[in-house]
Amino acid sequence: MTTNFKNHIAGAWVDSSDGKTISNTNPATGQSLGYFASATAEDTKRAVAAAKEALPKWGNLPGPSRGAILDKVSQLIAARTSDLAETLTREEGKTLAEASGEVARARDLFKYYAGEGFRAGGDVIPANTPDTLLFSKREPLGVVALITPWNFPIAIPAWKIAPALAYGNTVVFKPASLVPHTALKLVEILIEAGLPPGVMNLVIGSGGAVGNALAESQDIAGLSFTGSLSVGTGIYAKTAKNLVRTQLEMGGKNPTIVLGDASIPLAVDIAVRGGFGLTGQACTATSRVIVEDKVADAFTQALVEAAKGLKVGNGLDNGVQMGPAVSDDQLQTDLEYVGVGKGEGAKLLVGGGPIKNGAGYYVQPTVFQDVEPGMRIAQEEIFGPVIGVIRAKNFDDALDKANGIGFGLAASVVTNDLKRAMTFANRIEAGVVKINEPTTGLALQAPFGGFKGSSANTFKEQGQAAIEFYSRTKTVYVKY
Repeated sequence: MTTNFKNHIAGAWVDSSDGKTISNTNPATGQSLGYFASATAEDTKRAVAAAKEALPKWGNLPGPSRGAILDKVSQLIAARTSDLAETLTREEGKTLAEASGEVARARDLFKYYAGEGFRAGGDVIPANTPDTLLFSKREPLGVVALITPWNFPIAIPAWKIAPALAYGNTVVFKPASLVPHTALKLVEILIEAGLPPGVMNLVIGSGGAVGNALAESQDIAGLSFTGSLSVGTGIYAKTAKNLVRTQLEMGGKNPTIVLGDASIPLAVDIAVRGGFGLTGQACTATSRVIVEDKVADAFTQALVEAAKGLKVGNGLDNGVQMGPAVSDDQLQTDLEYVGVGKGEGAKLLVGGGPIKNGAGYYVQPTVFQDVEPGMRIAQEEIFGPVIGVIRAKNFDDALDKANGIGFGLAASVVTNDLKRAMTFANRIEAGVVKINEPTTGLALQAPFGGFKGSSANTFKEQGQAAIEFYSRTKTVYVKY
């Protein structure tokens, strides 16, 4: 039985104005999961207008009252964890354990930002004249557009939506077309929790229609985007014309450095979790492992054995450790980069091919050695379970190779040497630094964002840092 789903605009569930739909497919089985209304540019403009109309009332609602709604959202997510996790796994492909962890993160994000309703405010500042009260206050930024990727269908929307609402903004939300069902279920929860009509608008559709309409809108005060570097820079060029505040989180080519004193089992575990967890489909995934010469052979051999031992399959099946690529296009991209690596002279040690398992888009966990820093597989984001091992003569050489790239999102080091660990933290060019931990995994209460081509180098996400993007500061002088 075919199921059709709608967009949510101005408090109502509506079809696309031209009647077109997007098909949703399970990447593990190839099975259809339903059809979703594909919003047009006109639909998007109506959503922006609805958000603009709802802004004054929502923005003037006391912060604690907004926080109470977000707390209700957190409770509803908790109550529906199983359903949300299964939906996420079916449309994105990650394992049920990974999906459950992601849902729990969304739950906690709404709970965290529920508390911001009681905290967000301003500062009293010493005045430079007598009998004067000088203070600053935070106000909502306005209507914000949120464009999210397919690899974290509920966590990334949550870490954008929750602070946007907490600080009094209204939202037009465009999820990735590959994962619309998880987004729709999240919006259903937001509405059930008590959001007034127009505060949250869902527009599922293409980047060409919906994304461009949002980026070019003069009624948008802010746009937050997570996705590729090429798309992000294109959005930035459009939003700049209207001086729209823009937050971009883009690609990564994240290194893990393994120093000569490191525990090999620990280093392998960190590389496997960072590189093959989530099928390598994370902006913070480990794709380069830079190893000091004296332990390179032992580490590489152990990494290959670990890769061979991973169970790949449908994320809903027991014991599966790595799910499929999200789509056939992503699978082909993974395989093309394997060909590129071999053509550049890197040595394929394990994996590198598809796994025949019904109609699913499965790829083998892949390890290359003899990877040189200038190779494409060492410079370009693959977004799949492909790790390139790069040898380093010493610590300084490893740092130079880690930094010699156009991205700067996450980086980690495995060592027992405190001095070298802290030197790494000081010298690595990355916004997220891990010591004896995988490059993946984030604390929601801490700022998140990258350097160089990994971001617009402006506003951080999550934690207290989110207030800088989702609010504006007004300074008030009172002479009495």
